[in-house]
Amino acid sequence: MIEVKNLCKIFKHKNHLGEVTDKIAVDNLSFKVKRGEIFGLLGKNGAGKTTTIRMLTLQTQPTSGEILFDGFSINEDSISIKKMIGVVPQHINFDQDLTVGENMELHARLYHLNKAERQQRISDLLDYVELSNVVNDGVRQLSGGMKRRLLIIRALIHRPQILFLDEPTVALDPQVRRRIWKLIEQLKLKGVTIVLTTHYIEEAEQLCDRTAFLKSGKLIAFDKPANLCRIYNKQNLEEVFIELIN
Repeated sequence: MIEVKNLCKIFKHKNHLGEVTDKIAVDNLSFKVKRGEIFGLLGKNGAGKTTTIRMLTLQTQPTSGEILFDGFSINEDSISIKKMIGVVPQHINFDQDLTVGENMELHARLYHLNKAERQQRISDLLDYVELSNVVNDGVRQLSGGMKRRLLIIRALIHRPQILFLDEPTVALDPQVRRRIWKLIEQLKLKGVTIVLTTHYIEEAEQLCDRTAFLKSGKLIAFDKPANLCRIYNKQNLEEVFIELIN
């Protein structure tokens, strides 16, 4: 489904002396994401997770390397690839002056869905995450958990094959977080391929078919959670994380 080959991203930045130098955010990264799996990217802040997601979602241009979707390079067929993917950002980015329904309508129009399809799709998705009763409420009135659910279904409006989730449960309480987990698992059952970044290690252990550990932009481990625990002789993925990342 997704193949990443020798991916690198280098930024220009000023060091503590005020000198302009190169900062390597992603360093020669290679991996494959299988169709229909939940694939996790784990690492500390600054490990390169979000930069990797931004390159995979065509928001940031790689310095070098190659990204393929079903064998097609992002440099050759970016428009078709954008139609394949949905993106749930880490930060809430709704138009705060619009209602829930108006935000969904705006996003559906961006994907050129006709009126009848827009109305049906919005209605179905709001029902799916139990938000139909707030369709006419302003986004400001929603709880944190509601906003996260709305972010996810907004990204599903055009029926993407691949969904990118950048820390989808950040700052949510455990009960709401598990509700989001259930939604993600339901999407997988519907055939959606999911790429997930998270700081919650138990979240990755619960959801992910395979996980990749990033440190300083480099891939340092990559396998099924159970296999990683066995390889490093640990009881759970959090213990593996502590050994590899710290």
